[in-house]
Amino acid sequence: MGMILKRGNIPRTPHTEHYEIPGVLALEEIHGTCGFSGPHTRKLHLRSYPTQQCKPPQKEDFNLFLKAANDDILQPYHIFSSEIPYENDAVKGRKPLLFGASTIVSVSKPEKSMPDNVFFRNGEKYEIYFVQEGSGTLKTEYGNLKIEKNLYIVIPKGTTYQIELSSKNAYFLIFESSYPITFPPHYMNSAAQATLMAPVVETEIEAPEFQLPEDKKGEYSILVKHSGGCITRLTIDHHPFDLAGWEGAVYPFAFNIKDHHGIAREIHTAPPVHQTFQSGNVPYNGFSLCSFVSQMEGWHLKDIPAPYAHSNVDSDEVMFFANANYGAREGLIKEGSITFHPGSIPHSPHGNAANDSMKVRGKISNRLAVMLDTFFESLSITDLGYKYRDKEYPLSWYKASGK
Repeated sequence: MGMILKRGNIPRTPHTEHYEIPGVLALEEIHGTCGFSGPHTRKLHLRSYPTQQCKPPQKEDFNLFLKAANDDILQPYHIFSSEIPYENDAVKGRKPLLFGASTIVSVSKPEKSMPDNVFFRNGEKYEIYFVQEGSGTLKTEYGNLKIEKNLYIVIPKGTTYQIELSSKNAYFLIFESSYPITFPPHYMNSAAQATLMAPVVETEIEAPEFQLPEDKKGEYSILVKHSGGCITRLTIDHHPFDLAGWEGAVYPFAFNIKDHHGIAREIHTAPPVHQTFQSGNVPYNGFSLCSFVSQMEGWHLKDIPAPYAHSNVDSDEVMFFANANYGAREGLIKEGSITFHPGSIPHSPHGNAANDSMKVRGKISNRLAVMLDTFFESLSITDLGYKYRDKEYPLSWYKASGK
């Protein structure tokens, strides 16, 4: 995020002494990106450095390794993520479905909260959750964020967090990237403020609600993801949420997909107009993340609201359908469907979608979908994604045509 926030107590001048507890020097930590040159946050721990492990690091009894399906046939995929069972907590229940050199797409469908003394830290990727179902709290060292349906939750790499559910279960779509995830720079002016033409407003984010520091001794485990999906358990002798305060531009935040204010025009326009976030240096690497929210369809007298067939040869496209009302796929997809279209082959609407779409010219759509487009990065389907695929999908255009 470009907005610099300050929470709790922290000295005005960096790298200077502070005593939150009388006579006990508070200890500074920098959560930095891009070496020492990128956005950063300085954090002030009550009395202990986060490096104080009280037990040797241990290999955890689960991993998040990426295993490609044994299938090298080029084809489009339709994955029924709604059929993947609910199980475990948000970390141990994470299931990668698609992956590339810098990008991972997973679902997590937890049925319980994480244990009170166990935390997670992604040490190799930046994350963004989309909440399809469920409610609860994302607890972090920076403070707490509410979890509720339709939220994007952006979590910087290296953030220590814990997910507590207040609902019976939850359903998360998770994107991971080697690059920071931000609002698109072209939406921002020179003061890092959203322009008046942008579909997002940076002040509509939800920042963490700062909590009083946890000054507790004990054994607390941090499960760290690293080295392509390895999980190592670090054990420290104090609660990791021990910050007296923090200040900076690196912190988790939430943004409701309904706060993406769709831009409509009289004829159909390409997906970049729906972009909400990006990761990397688009369009040269990383990905764009788009929000297809309800908005008015084109109103030109001869507009065809359905998208045209396209071969976006430098991008692989992944779409998650939060409902089943996306016109170009209506009747084929289900809520929770994920389509994956490699850039090597063209894709298009199904059946009579182009003809049918003309009936909704100038009317409000009722769609809700999230789309990820990679740039110069090919994705592969995992063995689990392959297991939950629609086997008939590659021929579905032909069958829908009625020929």
